[in-house]
Amino acid sequence: DMLFGNKIRELRDKQGLLQCQLAAASEIDTPMFSKIERGDRRAKRSQVTMLAEYFHVDEKEMLTLWLADKILDALEGENSLALDAIGVAEKTIRQSR
Repeated sequence: DMLFGNKIRELRDKQGLLQCQLAAASEIDTPMFSKIERGDRRAKRSQVTMLAEYFHVDEKEMLTLWLADKILDALEGENSLALDAIGVAEKTIRQSR
């Protein structure tokens, strides 16, 4: 899955921007930007924040998509255990709040 990459592509298409234009504006080289958009590489947290600012979209929403991608990567191939693991993690997060 590439929730963050899909969102970036959607925002870029909506504004009629080329990958090279957005890459230049966000100081990410074009090949790396292309990989981030395809989901082949993970953006850095700071890049997610910068892109949210560039597109004037909610930073929390963008970071949530980015983090969800990281979680899905970690759970890849573990379908039978994934929801149980998420449940345990959620319970732990709620208890530590």
